Amino acid sequence: MGDFNLTVILDAIRRSEAGLSRVELAQIVGLSPQTISNISRRLLDQRLIVEAGKEGTGPGKPRTILRLNPTGMYAVGVHLDPSIITVVLLDLVGAIVAKNTFTTPRSHVPSEVVAAIADCVEMLIDSSGVDRALVAGVGVAAPGPIDLDRGAVVGPPLLRGWGDVPLQAMVQEATGLETTMDKDVTGAAVAEVWAGGPGSSESFAVFYLGTGLGCGLVLGGEVYRGSSGNAGEMGHIIVDPDGPECFDGCGMRGTIATVLEPVRLVGEAIAAGALPPLPAEPVAADFQAGFARLSELAGEGHEAAVEILRGAARKMAWAAAVVGNLLDVERMVFGGPFWEPVAEFCLEVMPDMVNDLLATRGIYRVELTRTALGEDVGAVGAACLVLERALAPRAERLLLGG
Repeated sequence: MGDFNLTVILDAIRRSEAGLSRVELAQIVGLSPQTISNISRRLLDQRLIVEAGKEGTGPGKPRTILRLNPTGMYAVGVHLDPSIITVVLLDLVGAIVAKNTFTTPRSHVPSEVVAAIADCVEMLIDSSGVDRALVAGVGVAAPGPIDLDRGAVVGPPLLRGWGDVPLQAMVQEATGLETTMDKDVTGAAVAEVWAGGPGSSESFAVFYLGTGLGCGLVLGGEVYRGSSGNAGEMGHIIVDPDGPECFDGCGMRGTIATVLEPVRLVGEAIAAGALPPLPAEPVAADFQAGFARLSELAGEGHEAAVEILRGAARKMAWAAAVVGNLLDVERMVFGGPFWEPVAEFCLEVMPDMVNDLLATRGIYRVELTRTALGEDVGAVGAACLVLERALAPRAERLLLGG
């Protein structure tokens, strides 16, 4: 119970941008002043919080403000994408201390991918000057589906040969750091709660557009993972019944993941003459460059580019409205490496499209925003998985072992 109360107090301090006094903490969490004082002392001794000055203009003793100590704990985040791997070192308040990216090994052989990740993690920690003892662990955000209990990646359609890979155990052994793993879109949702700024107690959906497409869910400030950890697999929402067959062989046609696959949109632009042909053996970087150029052309008013992206935005709006109608969220957040190039265009046309399709359109307007964490949201979310595991108040902390 004491450890659970400690995480409750730490979470309350974390959610307050200005910090909180002990008196305010007692009012918010409902614990006695003595308990607040004892736990605050523990947190100060552990260097997880600091006393950040005094406040008070009325009669009585000024109150000491408690805030998180950014240098009290660090976490490494790894975002595994079929195209590119991003590794970040995060401090306790969610700020990026160091970052590196590299192209995913073309072989996709799991052992080669993990070895490259481990080398990057070591280099990042060494170059940052952070004491390794303060690094709480490594978080890995991987494409789904996953087996959350075993920390395994189970047949993601865009990673060749990853039928059943115990990624969590492999990274832990390679780095020597305690490792946790979750789905990439769940990591993005955790990032928004931990490091995305105000509004972390709301209900919102995080739409992640990378090499694949997914949706992370936050309900009442809590990340929702589903019974197997695979909530948010929105890629199978059908937005074009006459569209192409789904790339993962499920037999459905016109699924949102297939229709909005960046590779397909670049192909449409090439067929329309908006983009030049790709090299004979294109790699991920070629598709990323083509997608970015497609966005530039749309911004310049190129007719074919505008038509392609407007059609894609309309289909994305249909899928987002399905999620919004099902969950009644207050906000929709969009991010990911393939989102950034088209963010301006989409956020001009999508808000009205989505809100016109929502059942709640006569009650309130759902806000559509881009993540404040940019294209690093997946890696930041992976690191936040470590902080969440170590510091978030969870009901299972109250269960007695055995």
